[in-house]
Amino acid sequence: MNRSNRPSFPDDEGVRLAKRVAALAQVSRREAEMLIENGAVRVDGVPALLPQSRVQAHQQVEIAAGARPEPVLPVTLVLYKPAGMPTDTAHQLLVAANHHEPEREGQRFLPAHARGQRCMTPLETGASGLVAYTQEWRIERKLQEDAAFLEHEVMVDVAGPVGPEVLARLERSPARVSIGRQAEDQTGLRFALKGARPGQIANICDSVGLRIVAMRRLRIGRVPLAGLQPGQWRYLAPHERF
Repeated sequence: MNRSNRPSFPDDEGVRLAKRVAALAQVSRREAEMLIENGAVRVDGVPALLPQSRVQAHQQVEIAAGARPEPVLPVTLVLYKPAGMPTDTAHQLLVAANHHEPEREGQRFLPAHARGQRCMTPLETGASGLVAYTQEWRIERKLQEDAAFLEHEVMVDVAGPVGPEVLARLERSPARVSIGRQAEDQTGLRFALKGARPGQIANICDSVGLRIVAMRRLRIGRVPLAGLQPGQWRYLAPHERF
């Protein structure tokens, strides 16, 4: 075939962003990846957070002045798990689009914050509410060592009214139980239970003949669900302690 008649295949795939940054900053590939993961790199003026993304030769790659190639610090995230979603798949909600909006300006989400997150406070699939994920070994160890002493506050809606006799039987369980709201067809019970395990509250309700309609965890230790909507997450603030 005549060379002039050969089909042309332009190289439009570009190069890995980490390779380009490594060359620009005169650093190793791993150091370039850390610069990117920390949000120090822009491509055509837009923050670029994925080292594996590809850039074209004509695109402008900038590195923030004074940026240092340091590992992304580990974080702890708290999520409002929707009912019906298994805990082992709820981590899929830890993406930028679900970041609690009032917090977005002050705390920028980095993709590395969602990697390797471990769920320390699982919930039943049918339950909703607060779930904690962490990359921080100190918090992981704390939640493991203090699991039996950590109080969980859970709002449980049960079918029908709850009379004094049933409430007295509930008070003999390991949980502190009070009526949060009551209507003809449904009663909201507030459970406070130390060392709560998945299925434990359901067993308590079953033992007194109550049928659970909905269950929502409001608090783990001193960390509340307040402000989050189903599917949203936020960072555990530096001053917060479980």
